[in-house]
Amino acid sequence: MNKSLLRSLGLFGAGAMVATLAPAIGAVDMNTYKELDQFMSVFERVRTDYVDKVDDRKLIKGAIDGMLASLDPHSSYLDVRDRQNMRTQTQGAYGGLGLSVTMEDGAVKIMTPQEDTPAWKAGLKAGDYITHLNTNLLYGGTLDEAVDQMRGKPGSKITLTIVRPGRDKPFDVTLTRELIQLKPVKWEVKNGVGVININTFVNSNTADSVRAAIMGIQKTVGHDPLGYVIDLRSNPGGLLDQAIDVSDIFLERGEIVSQRGREKTDIERRFATPGDLAHGLPIIVLVDAGSASAAEIVAGALQDQKRALVMGERSFGKGSVQTVLELSDDTALKLTTARYFTPSGRSVQEGGINPDIAVPQLSDADYKDRPRLREADLRRHLINEAKVDDKVLEDDGKPDPRFILTADQLKKDGVEDFQLDYAVKTIARMAQPALKTAMSGARTGARR
Repeated sequence: MNKSLLRSLGLFGAGAMVATLAPAIGAVDMNTYKELDQFMSVFERVRTDYVDKVDDRKLIKGAIDGMLASLDPHSSYLDVRDRQNMRTQTQGAYGGLGLSVTMEDGAVKIMTPQEDTPAWKAGLKAGDYITHLNTNLLYGGTLDEAVDQMRGKPGSKITLTIVRPGRDKPFDVTLTRELIQLKPVKWEVKNGVGVININTFVNSNTADSVRAAIMGIQKTVGHDPLGYVIDLRSNPGGLLDQAIDVSDIFLERGEIVSQRGREKTDIERRFATPGDLAHGLPIIVLVDAGSASAAEIVAGALQDQKRALVMGERSFGKGSVQTVLELSDDTALKLTTARYFTPSGRSVQEGGINPDIAVPQLSDADYKDRPRLREADLRRHLINEAKVDDKVLEDDGKPDPRFILTADQLKKDGVEDFQLDYAVKTIARMAQPALKTAMSGARTGARR
């Protein structure tokens, strides 16, 4: 396949580049033909002998789905409905709750709630299970059926029954559907620090929105801010080219990401172009267990190029690239075709991006007990063949004196988001003249 086509999506649960599937088929041995004969025998038996009349298309789609499900969690067959959902994700808006969900052992599991949506405002968490919708059991149905029920007219209500690991009993949450606008970027100024919240890379204008955010921050402050916090928490990923473009905004030079396919020679590298719109100011990137794929590309690039400190908790760990291969006018194949690597050659697959400064979200009262869902927890995830053994790192077991406050204590002090508050205060300390000069010299030395 022509490498120039590799303009791919690195979506958490969906996504990839668009290409055309060539009709050529590789060499197939005789044993494979025997297996195909076996498949056709089963297909015919089901058509003729199953207790109820079956639809041929449904059977074939089920067979294709099963084949792709045996590969990895991110390869799948896209029918007309799936293609429309993808277009909705990348271009439009919909009435719903703002949830990314997956199916696990017949149950609907929350991957991440989108910020400022009904699900996010209600406190739903990654790793929660949705067992009922309006008291109707979901178990045993399909993911599409569950998504269809959760979407609906803005203003209408729906009750979700939630099972949260660590809690003894299920609980109900009644949500009002809203028009979920896929706005990729929000920004604000906190104590002279520019905060840029990138909540998705799905939109094709994410990078342009980041540029606009920087201009808005500079205009609000009247000059350059003390520095920037790039908030990538709960960002499930999106378009690879947008992740590259966003990274380029804050870099003057150097590699951003490399993409490696099946063959050793199948490597594509992407590099930054001159022009750091942040003018060399201090940057902190916030990540958590919900920061995935394209978000990890940005965090990894800025971390490896010594352009930013990464703060928060270990990210999700999705280091694979999916390609959308057109099968017909209405159908396509979303196939994992490559792994990506950070500038230093790290694969984030399974392991994710480790923060330079681990900062727990103390303002979340459940942060210690709430399970984190990551790529390594998904069945049939790709194995990272170059994993680093972190067992050599020892924990002295002593509590960090910086992180001993409780959620209630922080709330009394007016701190609703401890990680963000800590990042903003750290930028303020980094922006002190002596330290700022020292950091500038360190960056200059690192790039020689």
